[in-house]
Amino acid sequence: MNKNWIQVEDKMSDRNNSTGVVTRRSLLATAAAAAATGLSAGGAEAAKLKVASIFATPIEEPWDNQIHVALQKAVKELGIEYKWSEKVEAADFSRVMTEYAKGGYQLVLGDAFAAERESRRTAKQFPKTAFLFGSGSGPAEPNFGVFDNWIHEPAYLSGLIAGKMSKSGVVGAVAAMGIPEVNRLVNAFFAGAREANPKVKKKVAFIGSFFDPPKAKEAAIAQIDAGVDVIYAERFGVIEAAKEKGKLAISNMSDQSSLAPDTVITGPVWDMYPTVHQAIKLVKAGVFTAMDYGDFSRMVKGGSYLAPYHKFETILPAEVKDMVEKKKAEILDGNFRVDVDENTPVSD
Repeated sequence: MNKNWIQVEDKMSDRNNSTGVVTRRSLLATAAAAAATGLSAGGAEAAKLKVASIFATPIEEPWDNQIHVALQKAVKELGIEYKWSEKVEAADFSRVMTEYAKGGYQLVLGDAFAAERESRRTAKQFPKTAFLFGSGSGPAEPNFGVFDNWIHEPAYLSGLIAGKMSKSGVVGAVAAMGIPEVNRLVNAFFAGAREANPKVKKKVAFIGSFFDPPKAKEAAIAQIDAGVDVIYAERFGVIEAAKEKGKLAISNMSDQSSLAPDTVITGPVWDMYPTVHQAIKLVKAGVFTAMDYGDFSRMVKGGSYLAPYHKFETILPAEVKDMVEKKKAEILDGNFRVDVDENTPVSD
């Protein structure tokens, strides 16, 4: 279990009036300024909000990494203190949660999918600690909030591109497993592809793991050998296969163009910062509640978007880019809603 501390120091000097005499008015002014900056009138640094994350997978796994990146941004922009634990087995989840809660951490985030019952039971033991976990279920009073990667909208936009760019008429997706939060992304991708090309065929493969790049690569190669020429890399390992086979890929969760600039067209990006920012704001104000924070992952909230085209900016036909921009505008304006289909997709 790897851990890391990130701390930032703030300082403030005492202020006197112009005569050098400390008056009641100058003391009040100093106190007001200190309150505004989070410092006491004497210049001592106020305690920072302590935030922790618990990750079931290695930190480089895209889903968990997006939470981690958002919290690193919060360190710089919101002045929090941040610590994390990765590769935490379900059997150890409760213990790690307990350690953070007893250690004075006011907000604890993470992915509870593999430890739903344990995490909820533990949260009830520490009602003064705010817990916010990735979950396929609902929030639980008094302090267990939930979120998820509601990035099906940019996944749909990616599908539009895949449908137009496929020359074979067969697009594919290699994903973790047939669970709702994965299914809705894959289904949205295929829905976009079908919108762009009603005759397109689809291939689907699940690897049964959230992080197994070799297995994902193997599944991707099998799809490519079966005719897929544009593939949705819902898991790590797929882009590597597409690169080796000279096919196009759609990335997932983060901008992964750097992995294969000639292969990755674009992909849905999950920006967890709006969710993190909202949770931190509520905890600081003492009004954090057990609610579903999923809406903060939607495009209209800035929680998801389509990755830049990078090298494909000059490769994609103008009509394809125009089609995507038009549909994006309709989504943001509320004039088009991407269906949430959480049924397990199957190959044609």
